[in-house]
Amino acid sequence: MNNHVVIEAATGGGTTFDESEVPLYYSRKTADILHKYGPGPRIHFHMGMFDPGAAPNTTVAQRVIQQRILDSQEAVLEHAAASWGVPTNPPGSLLDIGCGLGGGSIYWAQEYGAAVTGLTVTAEHIPLMAGFVRQAGVANLVSPVLGDVHDLRDERTYDAAVAIESTGYMDRERLFSVVARALKPGGWFGVQEHFVCRPEWTEFIDGYYKTRLGTLTEYIFAAHAAGFDLEQDEDITDRVAEFWIQSMAWTTAELDQAERRGTPSPIARDRLLESALTHGKLFRVWRDHAIETRLLLFRLKGR
Repeated sequence: MNNHVVIEAATGGGTTFDESEVPLYYSRKTADILHKYGPGPRIHFHMGMFDPGAAPNTTVAQRVIQQRILDSQEAVLEHAAASWGVPTNPPGSLLDIGCGLGGGSIYWAQEYGAAVTGLTVTAEHIPLMAGFVRQAGVANLVSPVLGDVHDLRDERTYDAAVAIESTGYMDRERLFSVVARALKPGGWFGVQEHFVCRPEWTEFIDGYYKTRLGTLTEYIFAAHAAGFDLEQDEDITDRVAEFWIQSMAWTTAELDQAERRGTPSPIARDRLLESALTHGKLFRVWRDHAIETRLLLFRLKGR
């Protein structure tokens, strides 16, 4: 993959996005992800969904908050699957783009029997994901693959593809072109992602997550150019905003426990402090729809 690509944001202006930072970012975060979202085998690193208007009590044990977070992450996958028609027409083969530690890949295999190729750019995640796949009993269905989706050469291989909060690290035009080539006729591409509504927040969020968020318009244009129609567009911002409150509560509980134990958390204290402050700000960003989280379903045209 190129170390530097210049991408023109749909909101205007050029941004130099260093693709080489993505695997390094996730490699550095692996231990933190395992500690906060483990023990697995289905470990996710994406926002979760809560019931409309829900504001669960945060003055509870940390383990309760952690389980609540994990349940919300599974809930958003269940909601996406239902919205995309997976229960009635499960894909036989599925490409999970930016699969991380494989929680989603295992989900699609265990719940719907899909043969999943889990694609990640982080080499450290491959053996960890392979272990979780064996633990989940789906080694015959899930294949962890190290690679950059931009370089994918598969043609008419998959019934469907999904990307759960991973497309912000990708060149959208290249992504949709590659996925269009990789899908079988009639194939669909499900995306959960965050979209810029107020550009003044872009630099803050992109800097924190080493990403490059875009606008919904940018995605639709890139998808149409590659031969996709947008079949579904669901705004789930209000249902995922609570995730930041629960995450902040877990982090402050982690800090409190470290002080009471007198032993440090596996996550560095300065990182915990930064997360607690940032997640409070992110809640306000999501609450005010400065950034929106949406579920999109694209389908190949004329196939």
